Amino acid sequence: GTEVKSLRLGRANIADSFVRLTPKGPVLFHAHIAEYDFGNHNNHDPYRTRKLLLKAVEVARITEEVRSGGSTIIPLKIYFKHGLAKCLIAIGKGKKQHDRRQDIKERDAKREISRAMRSRR
Repeated sequence: GTEVKSLRLGRANIADSFVRLTPKGPVLFHAHIAEYDFGNHNNHDPYRTRKLLLKAVEVARITEEVRSGGSTIIPLKIYFKHGLAKCLIAIGKGKKQHDRRQDIKERDAKREISRAMRSRR
């Protein structure tokens, strides 16, 4: 319907979205698929939760990895294959506190270097 038409136009944002395992299966949360401009009053809700269709073996493997500790399921991209909308998902772990500090230090150092180069010109 209007959701697929909006996806085909590239009007989806999965930057803040994540996947949770529910008793009914994996569900995609906080994915924004914009309303279709030419849709009528029956247009879809842009932030609704969307059930993902996976094979039972895939769900079991993902469940085992996520339950073992500190991991989360994140969507990487949405694409079309043979006319069907697909969502590529991955299992990821959050950064440790010392990794975050290191990234901040590196970012600050790069910023200082670029400032010095600009002032030198």
